[in-house]
Amino acid sequence: MASDPDVEPGAQADAEAAAGQAPADDVASADKGKRRKKRSFWRDLVVIVVAALALTILLKAFVVQVFSIPSGSMENTLLPGDRILVSKVVYKFRPIARGDIVVFSGAGSWDSPTPPPSNWLTGLWDDAVNLVGIAGPDTDYVKRVIGVPGDRVVCCNKNGQITVNGVPLSESHYVYPGDVPSEMQFNVTVPAGRLWVMGDNRGDSDDSRYRVNDPGGGTIPESAVVGRAFLIIWPFSRVSDLPIPNTFAQAGLSGSALRPAADAVPPATVAGGSAVAGALALTWRRRRRR
Repeated sequence: MASDPDVEPGAQADAEAAAGQAPADDVASADKGKRRKKRSFWRDLVVIVVAALALTILLKAFVVQVFSIPSGSMENTLLPGDRILVSKVVYKFRPIARGDIVVFSGAGSWDSPTPPPSNWLTGLWDDAVNLVGIAGPDTDYVKRVIGVPGDRVVCCNKNGQITVNGVPLSESHYVYPGDVPSEMQFNVTVPAGRLWVMGDNRGDSDDSRYRVNDPGGGTIPESAVVGRAFLIIWPFSRVSDLPIPNTFAQAGLSGSALRPAADAVPPATVAGGSAVAGALALTWRRRRRR
C-alpha cells in the first residue's frame, strides 16, 4: 500500500490503527445497548405484573369480586358456569334489601367453621390459587333475600304465594319455570341482624327453609354477606344486570321491618359503572357456591 508523501509515517500508522479499532467499539456499544434494553424490558414486565396483582388484591378485598356459579340452585336467574360480579361496597351505603341476590359465607353459620391450614405454606398456596381462580372454599352460597330483620315471612296463602308482612309476592318471573313458591310450609319472623334467603330454583335449593332447626331458625347473619351480585359478566351471551324484582317494591312490605326500608334504592346504586371498569382488571376467580 503506497504511503501518502504529505503524511508522516507515524501519523499514518496511528490513523490506520484507529480506523481498524472503530468497528469493534461500535459492536461493543451496540451489545451493551441491547443488554440494557433487555434488562429494561424484564424490569418493566415485573413492575406491570406486580402492579396488576396489587390492583387485583385491592379490588377483590374492598370493591368487587368475581364468583362462579357451579350449581342450579338459582336457575334460571343464574346458570351453572355463569360468572357474576359482586359488589362489596354497596352495603356501606345502604342496607341489604329484599330481592337482592347476595353471596354469603356459610362458614360458622350454615356450615361448620373451616379449620385453618395445617401450615403456613399450605395457607399461602390456598391464597394463591384462590386469587387466580383455580380453586376456592366451598362454603360460599348465593341466594335471594326474601326477608330482612323484623319481617314475617309465611308460606303460603290460599293462592300458594309466599307473603312478607302479609303482602303476597309475585315470583313467577324469577322462580324456576314450573316451580311453586314453596312446597314446604313455614312461618318465620326474621330476627334482628339476620336474613331469610331462598334460591330461585325452589325445587332444588338448599336454603333457609331447610335450616329452620339450626341456630337462627334458618336465617343467616347479615355479617356473613360478602356482597350483592349485580351483573352477569360471562358467558358473553348472558351478560346482563341483576335488578331487584318489582314485587319487592310493593307498599306495605316494610311495615314490620326493624330498620328503614331500602326497597326504593336503585339496583346498582354503588359499584355500577366504575366497578364494572375496575372488574376488567380482575383475575378470573372461581369459587364454588351452592
